Amino acid sequence: MWALTELPIVQAPMAGSQGPKLCIAVCEAGGLGSIPCAMLTPDALREQIAEIRFATKAPFNVNFFAHTPPTPDASREQAWLDRLRLYYAEFGLDPADAAKGPGRAPFDDFMCGVIEETRPPVVSFHFGLPDQNLLARVKATGAKVWSTATTVAEARWLSARGVDAIIAQGREAGGHRGMFLTDDIDAQPGLMALLPQVVDAVDVPVIAAGGIADGRGVAAALMLGASATQIGTAYLLSPQASTSAVHRAALEAGRDDTTRLTNLFTGRPARGHLNRYLREQGPMNAAAPAFPLATGAITPLRAHAEKAGSGEFSPLWSGEAAPLARKEDAGAFTRRVWDETRALVASVAKRTRR
Repeated sequence: MWALTELPIVQAPMAGSQGPKLCIAVCEAGGLGSIPCAMLTPDALREQIAEIRFATKAPFNVNFFAHTPPTPDASREQAWLDRLRLYYAEFGLDPADAAKGPGRAPFDDFMCGVIEETRPPVVSFHFGLPDQNLLARVKATGAKVWSTATTVAEARWLSARGVDAIIAQGREAGGHRGMFLTDDIDAQPGLMALLPQVVDAVDVPVIAAGGIADGRGVAAALMLGASATQIGTAYLLSPQASTSAVHRAALEAGRDDTTRLTNLFTGRPARGHLNRYLREQGPMNAAAPAFPLATGAITPLRAHAEKAGSGEFSPLWSGEAAPLARKEDAGAFTRRVWDETRALVASVAKRTRR
């Protein structure tokens, strides 16, 4: 039973494409808005939570990564940078300007301190869960704890560790796979196959994610046992999203067959639209540094290309249902999707009674 918000619709946290404005719009419409936190500093997180609380009294979700930082491998990172030298030469850039550092940080003691100070209603994780001590501290604040599963085994693992809800992420979903017990991307089922199996395997609410962009997707997920649905890509064309111009153009031009899973941008598989970088270097490449260390080498190339109006070196994250997205206010979209869902469910019930 879903009782957290008026509508069983969760806005997916999307780093690089949103801030509090999208979260607030969804919350005010009756859904659960989210903010991505893996690229924020503790002070920035405090500021964003304060902005949300100033604008809405509704519950919201803060999302973190729970990956284990990789052991630095200077030779592998240098080899990857060398692989991209032709692009640097083409753009007249110096490879020495490649960004240093991981760019994305796992949930840690500092961020946990912010959670203890601010007490957001929902704290969600990607790539498993943080260590037992950090997890216990989060739970002690009274927050609902969620995490993402891409397989039934991951769902059972999360359930055994006391999460309050599981996000079942299908293969169709945009952005990073939430996988943490396997790195085999071919093992991830599509949502229609994964969702009912996860629902049957665990005793906590399951939130469906992947390829949901309208009332038909929400209705189908609820029929398969989901307590709620998570929508991401369909929000990226809203005015409240901070989606870049090149990213918006890719979404508007996208088709059902124009996304791929790629590890080129961060080192972990994530779904995005095809561009020159993916075609020439991947989309999957075993030479890419471990997550999230692949980010640094591409950063100057991305910045240069985007300044020229090109998304050929940008992570154009997108799910497979991008063609269903519309340019629409995020709040109006949230309400419309729920109206569509109710009408569809009522129609099915009416036909069943005949």
